[in-house]
Amino acid sequence: MTPVKFSRYAGMFVPKLYTVLRQGYGWSDLRADAVAGFTVAVVALPLAMALAIASGTTPEKGLYTAIVAGFLISALGGSRVQIGGPTAAFIPVVFVVIQKFGFGGLVLCTLLAGLMLIAAGLMGLGTLMKYMPQPVITGFTAGIAVSIFSSQVKDLLGLRMDAVPAEFIARWSAYAKHLGTAQPAAIALAALGMAAILALRRWRPGWPAFLIALLACTAVCVAFAMPAETIGSRFGALPTALPDFDFPRIPFERTFELLPSSFTIAFLAGVESLLSAVVADGMIGGRHRSNGELVAQGVANVGSALFGGLPATGAIARTATNVRAGARSPVAGMLHAAFLLLFMLLLAPLMRYVPLAALAAVLLVVAWNMSEYQHFRHTMSAPKGDRLVLLLTFFLTVFFDLTVAIEAGMVVAAFVFMFRMAEAVEVSSGVRLLDENGAEEDPQAADDDQRASLPRGVEVFQINGPLFFGASNRLDNLLDQFISPPKAFILRMRLVPIVDASGVHALKTLAERCRRRGIVLIISGLQPQPRRVIADMHLDEREGLHFVPDYPRALQLAESIVAD
Repeated sequence: MTPVKFSRYAGMFVPKLYTVLRQGYGWSDLRADAVAGFTVAVVALPLAMALAIASGTTPEKGLYTAIVAGFLISALGGSRVQIGGPTAAFIPVVFVVIQKFGFGGLVLCTLLAGLMLIAAGLMGLGTLMKYMPQPVITGFTAGIAVSIFSSQVKDLLGLRMDAVPAEFIARWSAYAKHLGTAQPAAIALAALGMAAILALRRWRPGWPAFLIALLACTAVCVAFAMPAETIGSRFGALPTALPDFDFPRIPFERTFELLPSSFTIAFLAGVESLLSAVVADGMIGGRHRSNGELVAQGVANVGSALFGGLPATGAIARTATNVRAGARSPVAGMLHAAFLLLFMLLLAPLMRYVPLAALAAVLLVVAWNMSEYQHFRHTMSAPKGDRLVLLLTFFLTVFFDLTVAIEAGMVVAAFVFMFRMAEAVEVSSGVRLLDENGAEEDPQAADDDQRASLPRGVEVFQINGPLFFGASNRLDNLLDQFISPPKAFILRMRLVPIVDASGVHALKTLAERCRRRGIVLIISGLQPQPRRVIADMHLDEREGLHFVPDYPRALQLAESIVAD
């Protein structure tokens, strides 16, 4: 790698914090970032605890994640205003991993996901995330929203039951069996929390609705001594300090078992963080460094794992809050983590009184926002293939596993794309779209003129579109369309932008069939990529096969062949 190329490569990973500080950072910037950081911390405090509880672990794990990972994402990331921390997208995966492998398994899973993200960033895969099919994203996002709602029914209704099953059907079956144990106090607190959140969002959208709703529910619960389960009654007192840095013992015998879940976490973290960065770019008119952002996400997840936290990524809602609060640089995200640490140290004794039903109400609103119902309904009006991908990903996420859903959705989306590309390839006789000199012609008139002017014993066909493995079979029966075999067959490929190995194999097979039938095959108008691939795969000019630069010369060659 030359020094110039290395400099460009290294530039992809320069943190935005360094760029901002190098450009100049003053007291007015610090004040604006401090206000924004405090605002986001107020929003993130209840969310971090609620997300951790919904994931099947204790509330302080969510706070550790928001503090450690949130600081690292802002300090090292490629976005100017990104806010990182635990998000709702991880809940189904984390819940299942904890149930199957315990929290130690989740630590290893998060560590592996972090390393995958670092590797993806270093390999420059951040730019590929934009090619993620939208139906897949919408499908698993809506499926996650349904899973979050399903996981909160126990706390919403105050059901007296043991651990909630991980599987969707088994979970609802357990809910049905324990429906008679619902507690009116929990239902009332959940209803109060949801009503407060919705009312504040409607009439006071600038206020921290989640935090105010939690405070109101906690005050009512304590004032009236309501018999509802709280953070303290289930988890005990929250710690008032960060955990010690601890490099976990890696159980290599379980590493391969955790690789699928680790990949899912890395995938979700990469997609959500870059989506969040794109949203932030649109709000501030900036431009993020996608590969640097992936590396920062990876480092943050490694750091979160080493401090006993959860998986983390860029949070779209918190990032938008950060921008609206006036953030100017990554310092706002770093201060948001510092404020969260301060809240935890000072308010931990009071957090034990927060009712779990109120946290469930918070997550219910999060799930609804995450479902993007309007976007889901809009995608259902898309072509049949997109609807298939959307529904497949959605139902697999809800009823089976998020890892399986993403894998199946991507595979089916790829097949749908290949089918459409194959359908778009046209193999036809006559001139289509453009002549060799680039002049537009009437398709029907051009076809009639060419057919009438062809010498006896000459046939012409044109391929329009990429000749790849999904469309290469279009050449299989091309010779069967002739009533009597011609002496010369011109295959025009000026409108073929791409050829792959299957396409070259199809051309080689066509050339061999022409040779056996005594037909001279003339290929005209190859573009640079097809010409290079054909040469690399040693499909050279030989007896019975000729390559010419354009159609007029191909026609001259064909005329000389039939004249002999």
